[in-house]
Amino acid sequence: MYLTVEKKKEIFGKYGKSETDTGSSEGQIALFTYRIQHLTGHLKSNKKDFNTEKSLVKLVGKRRRLLDYLKAKDIERYRSIIADLGIRK
Repeated sequence: MYLTVEKKKEIFGKYGKSETDTGSSEGQIALFTYRIQHLTGHLKSNKKDFNTEKSLVKLVGKRRRLLDYLKAKDIERYRSIIADLGIRK
């Protein structure tokens, strides 16, 4: 499994408020970004895996909605998460 409990705790500890704060927007965006990067790498070697491609598109949409929410609520938190993760708008 590519996403272990330890990896999730690391992601939420780094980008969220704590390791157990799984509801923060920054933590969820970071988790989605990690999953998107993994699926992108998978699709590079498995070009005809259309189910994974559909899942990837859904994840990108979820992350985009969370980023839009964060941008509307607090622009500074939005800018910091974009800079930390290297996401381009």
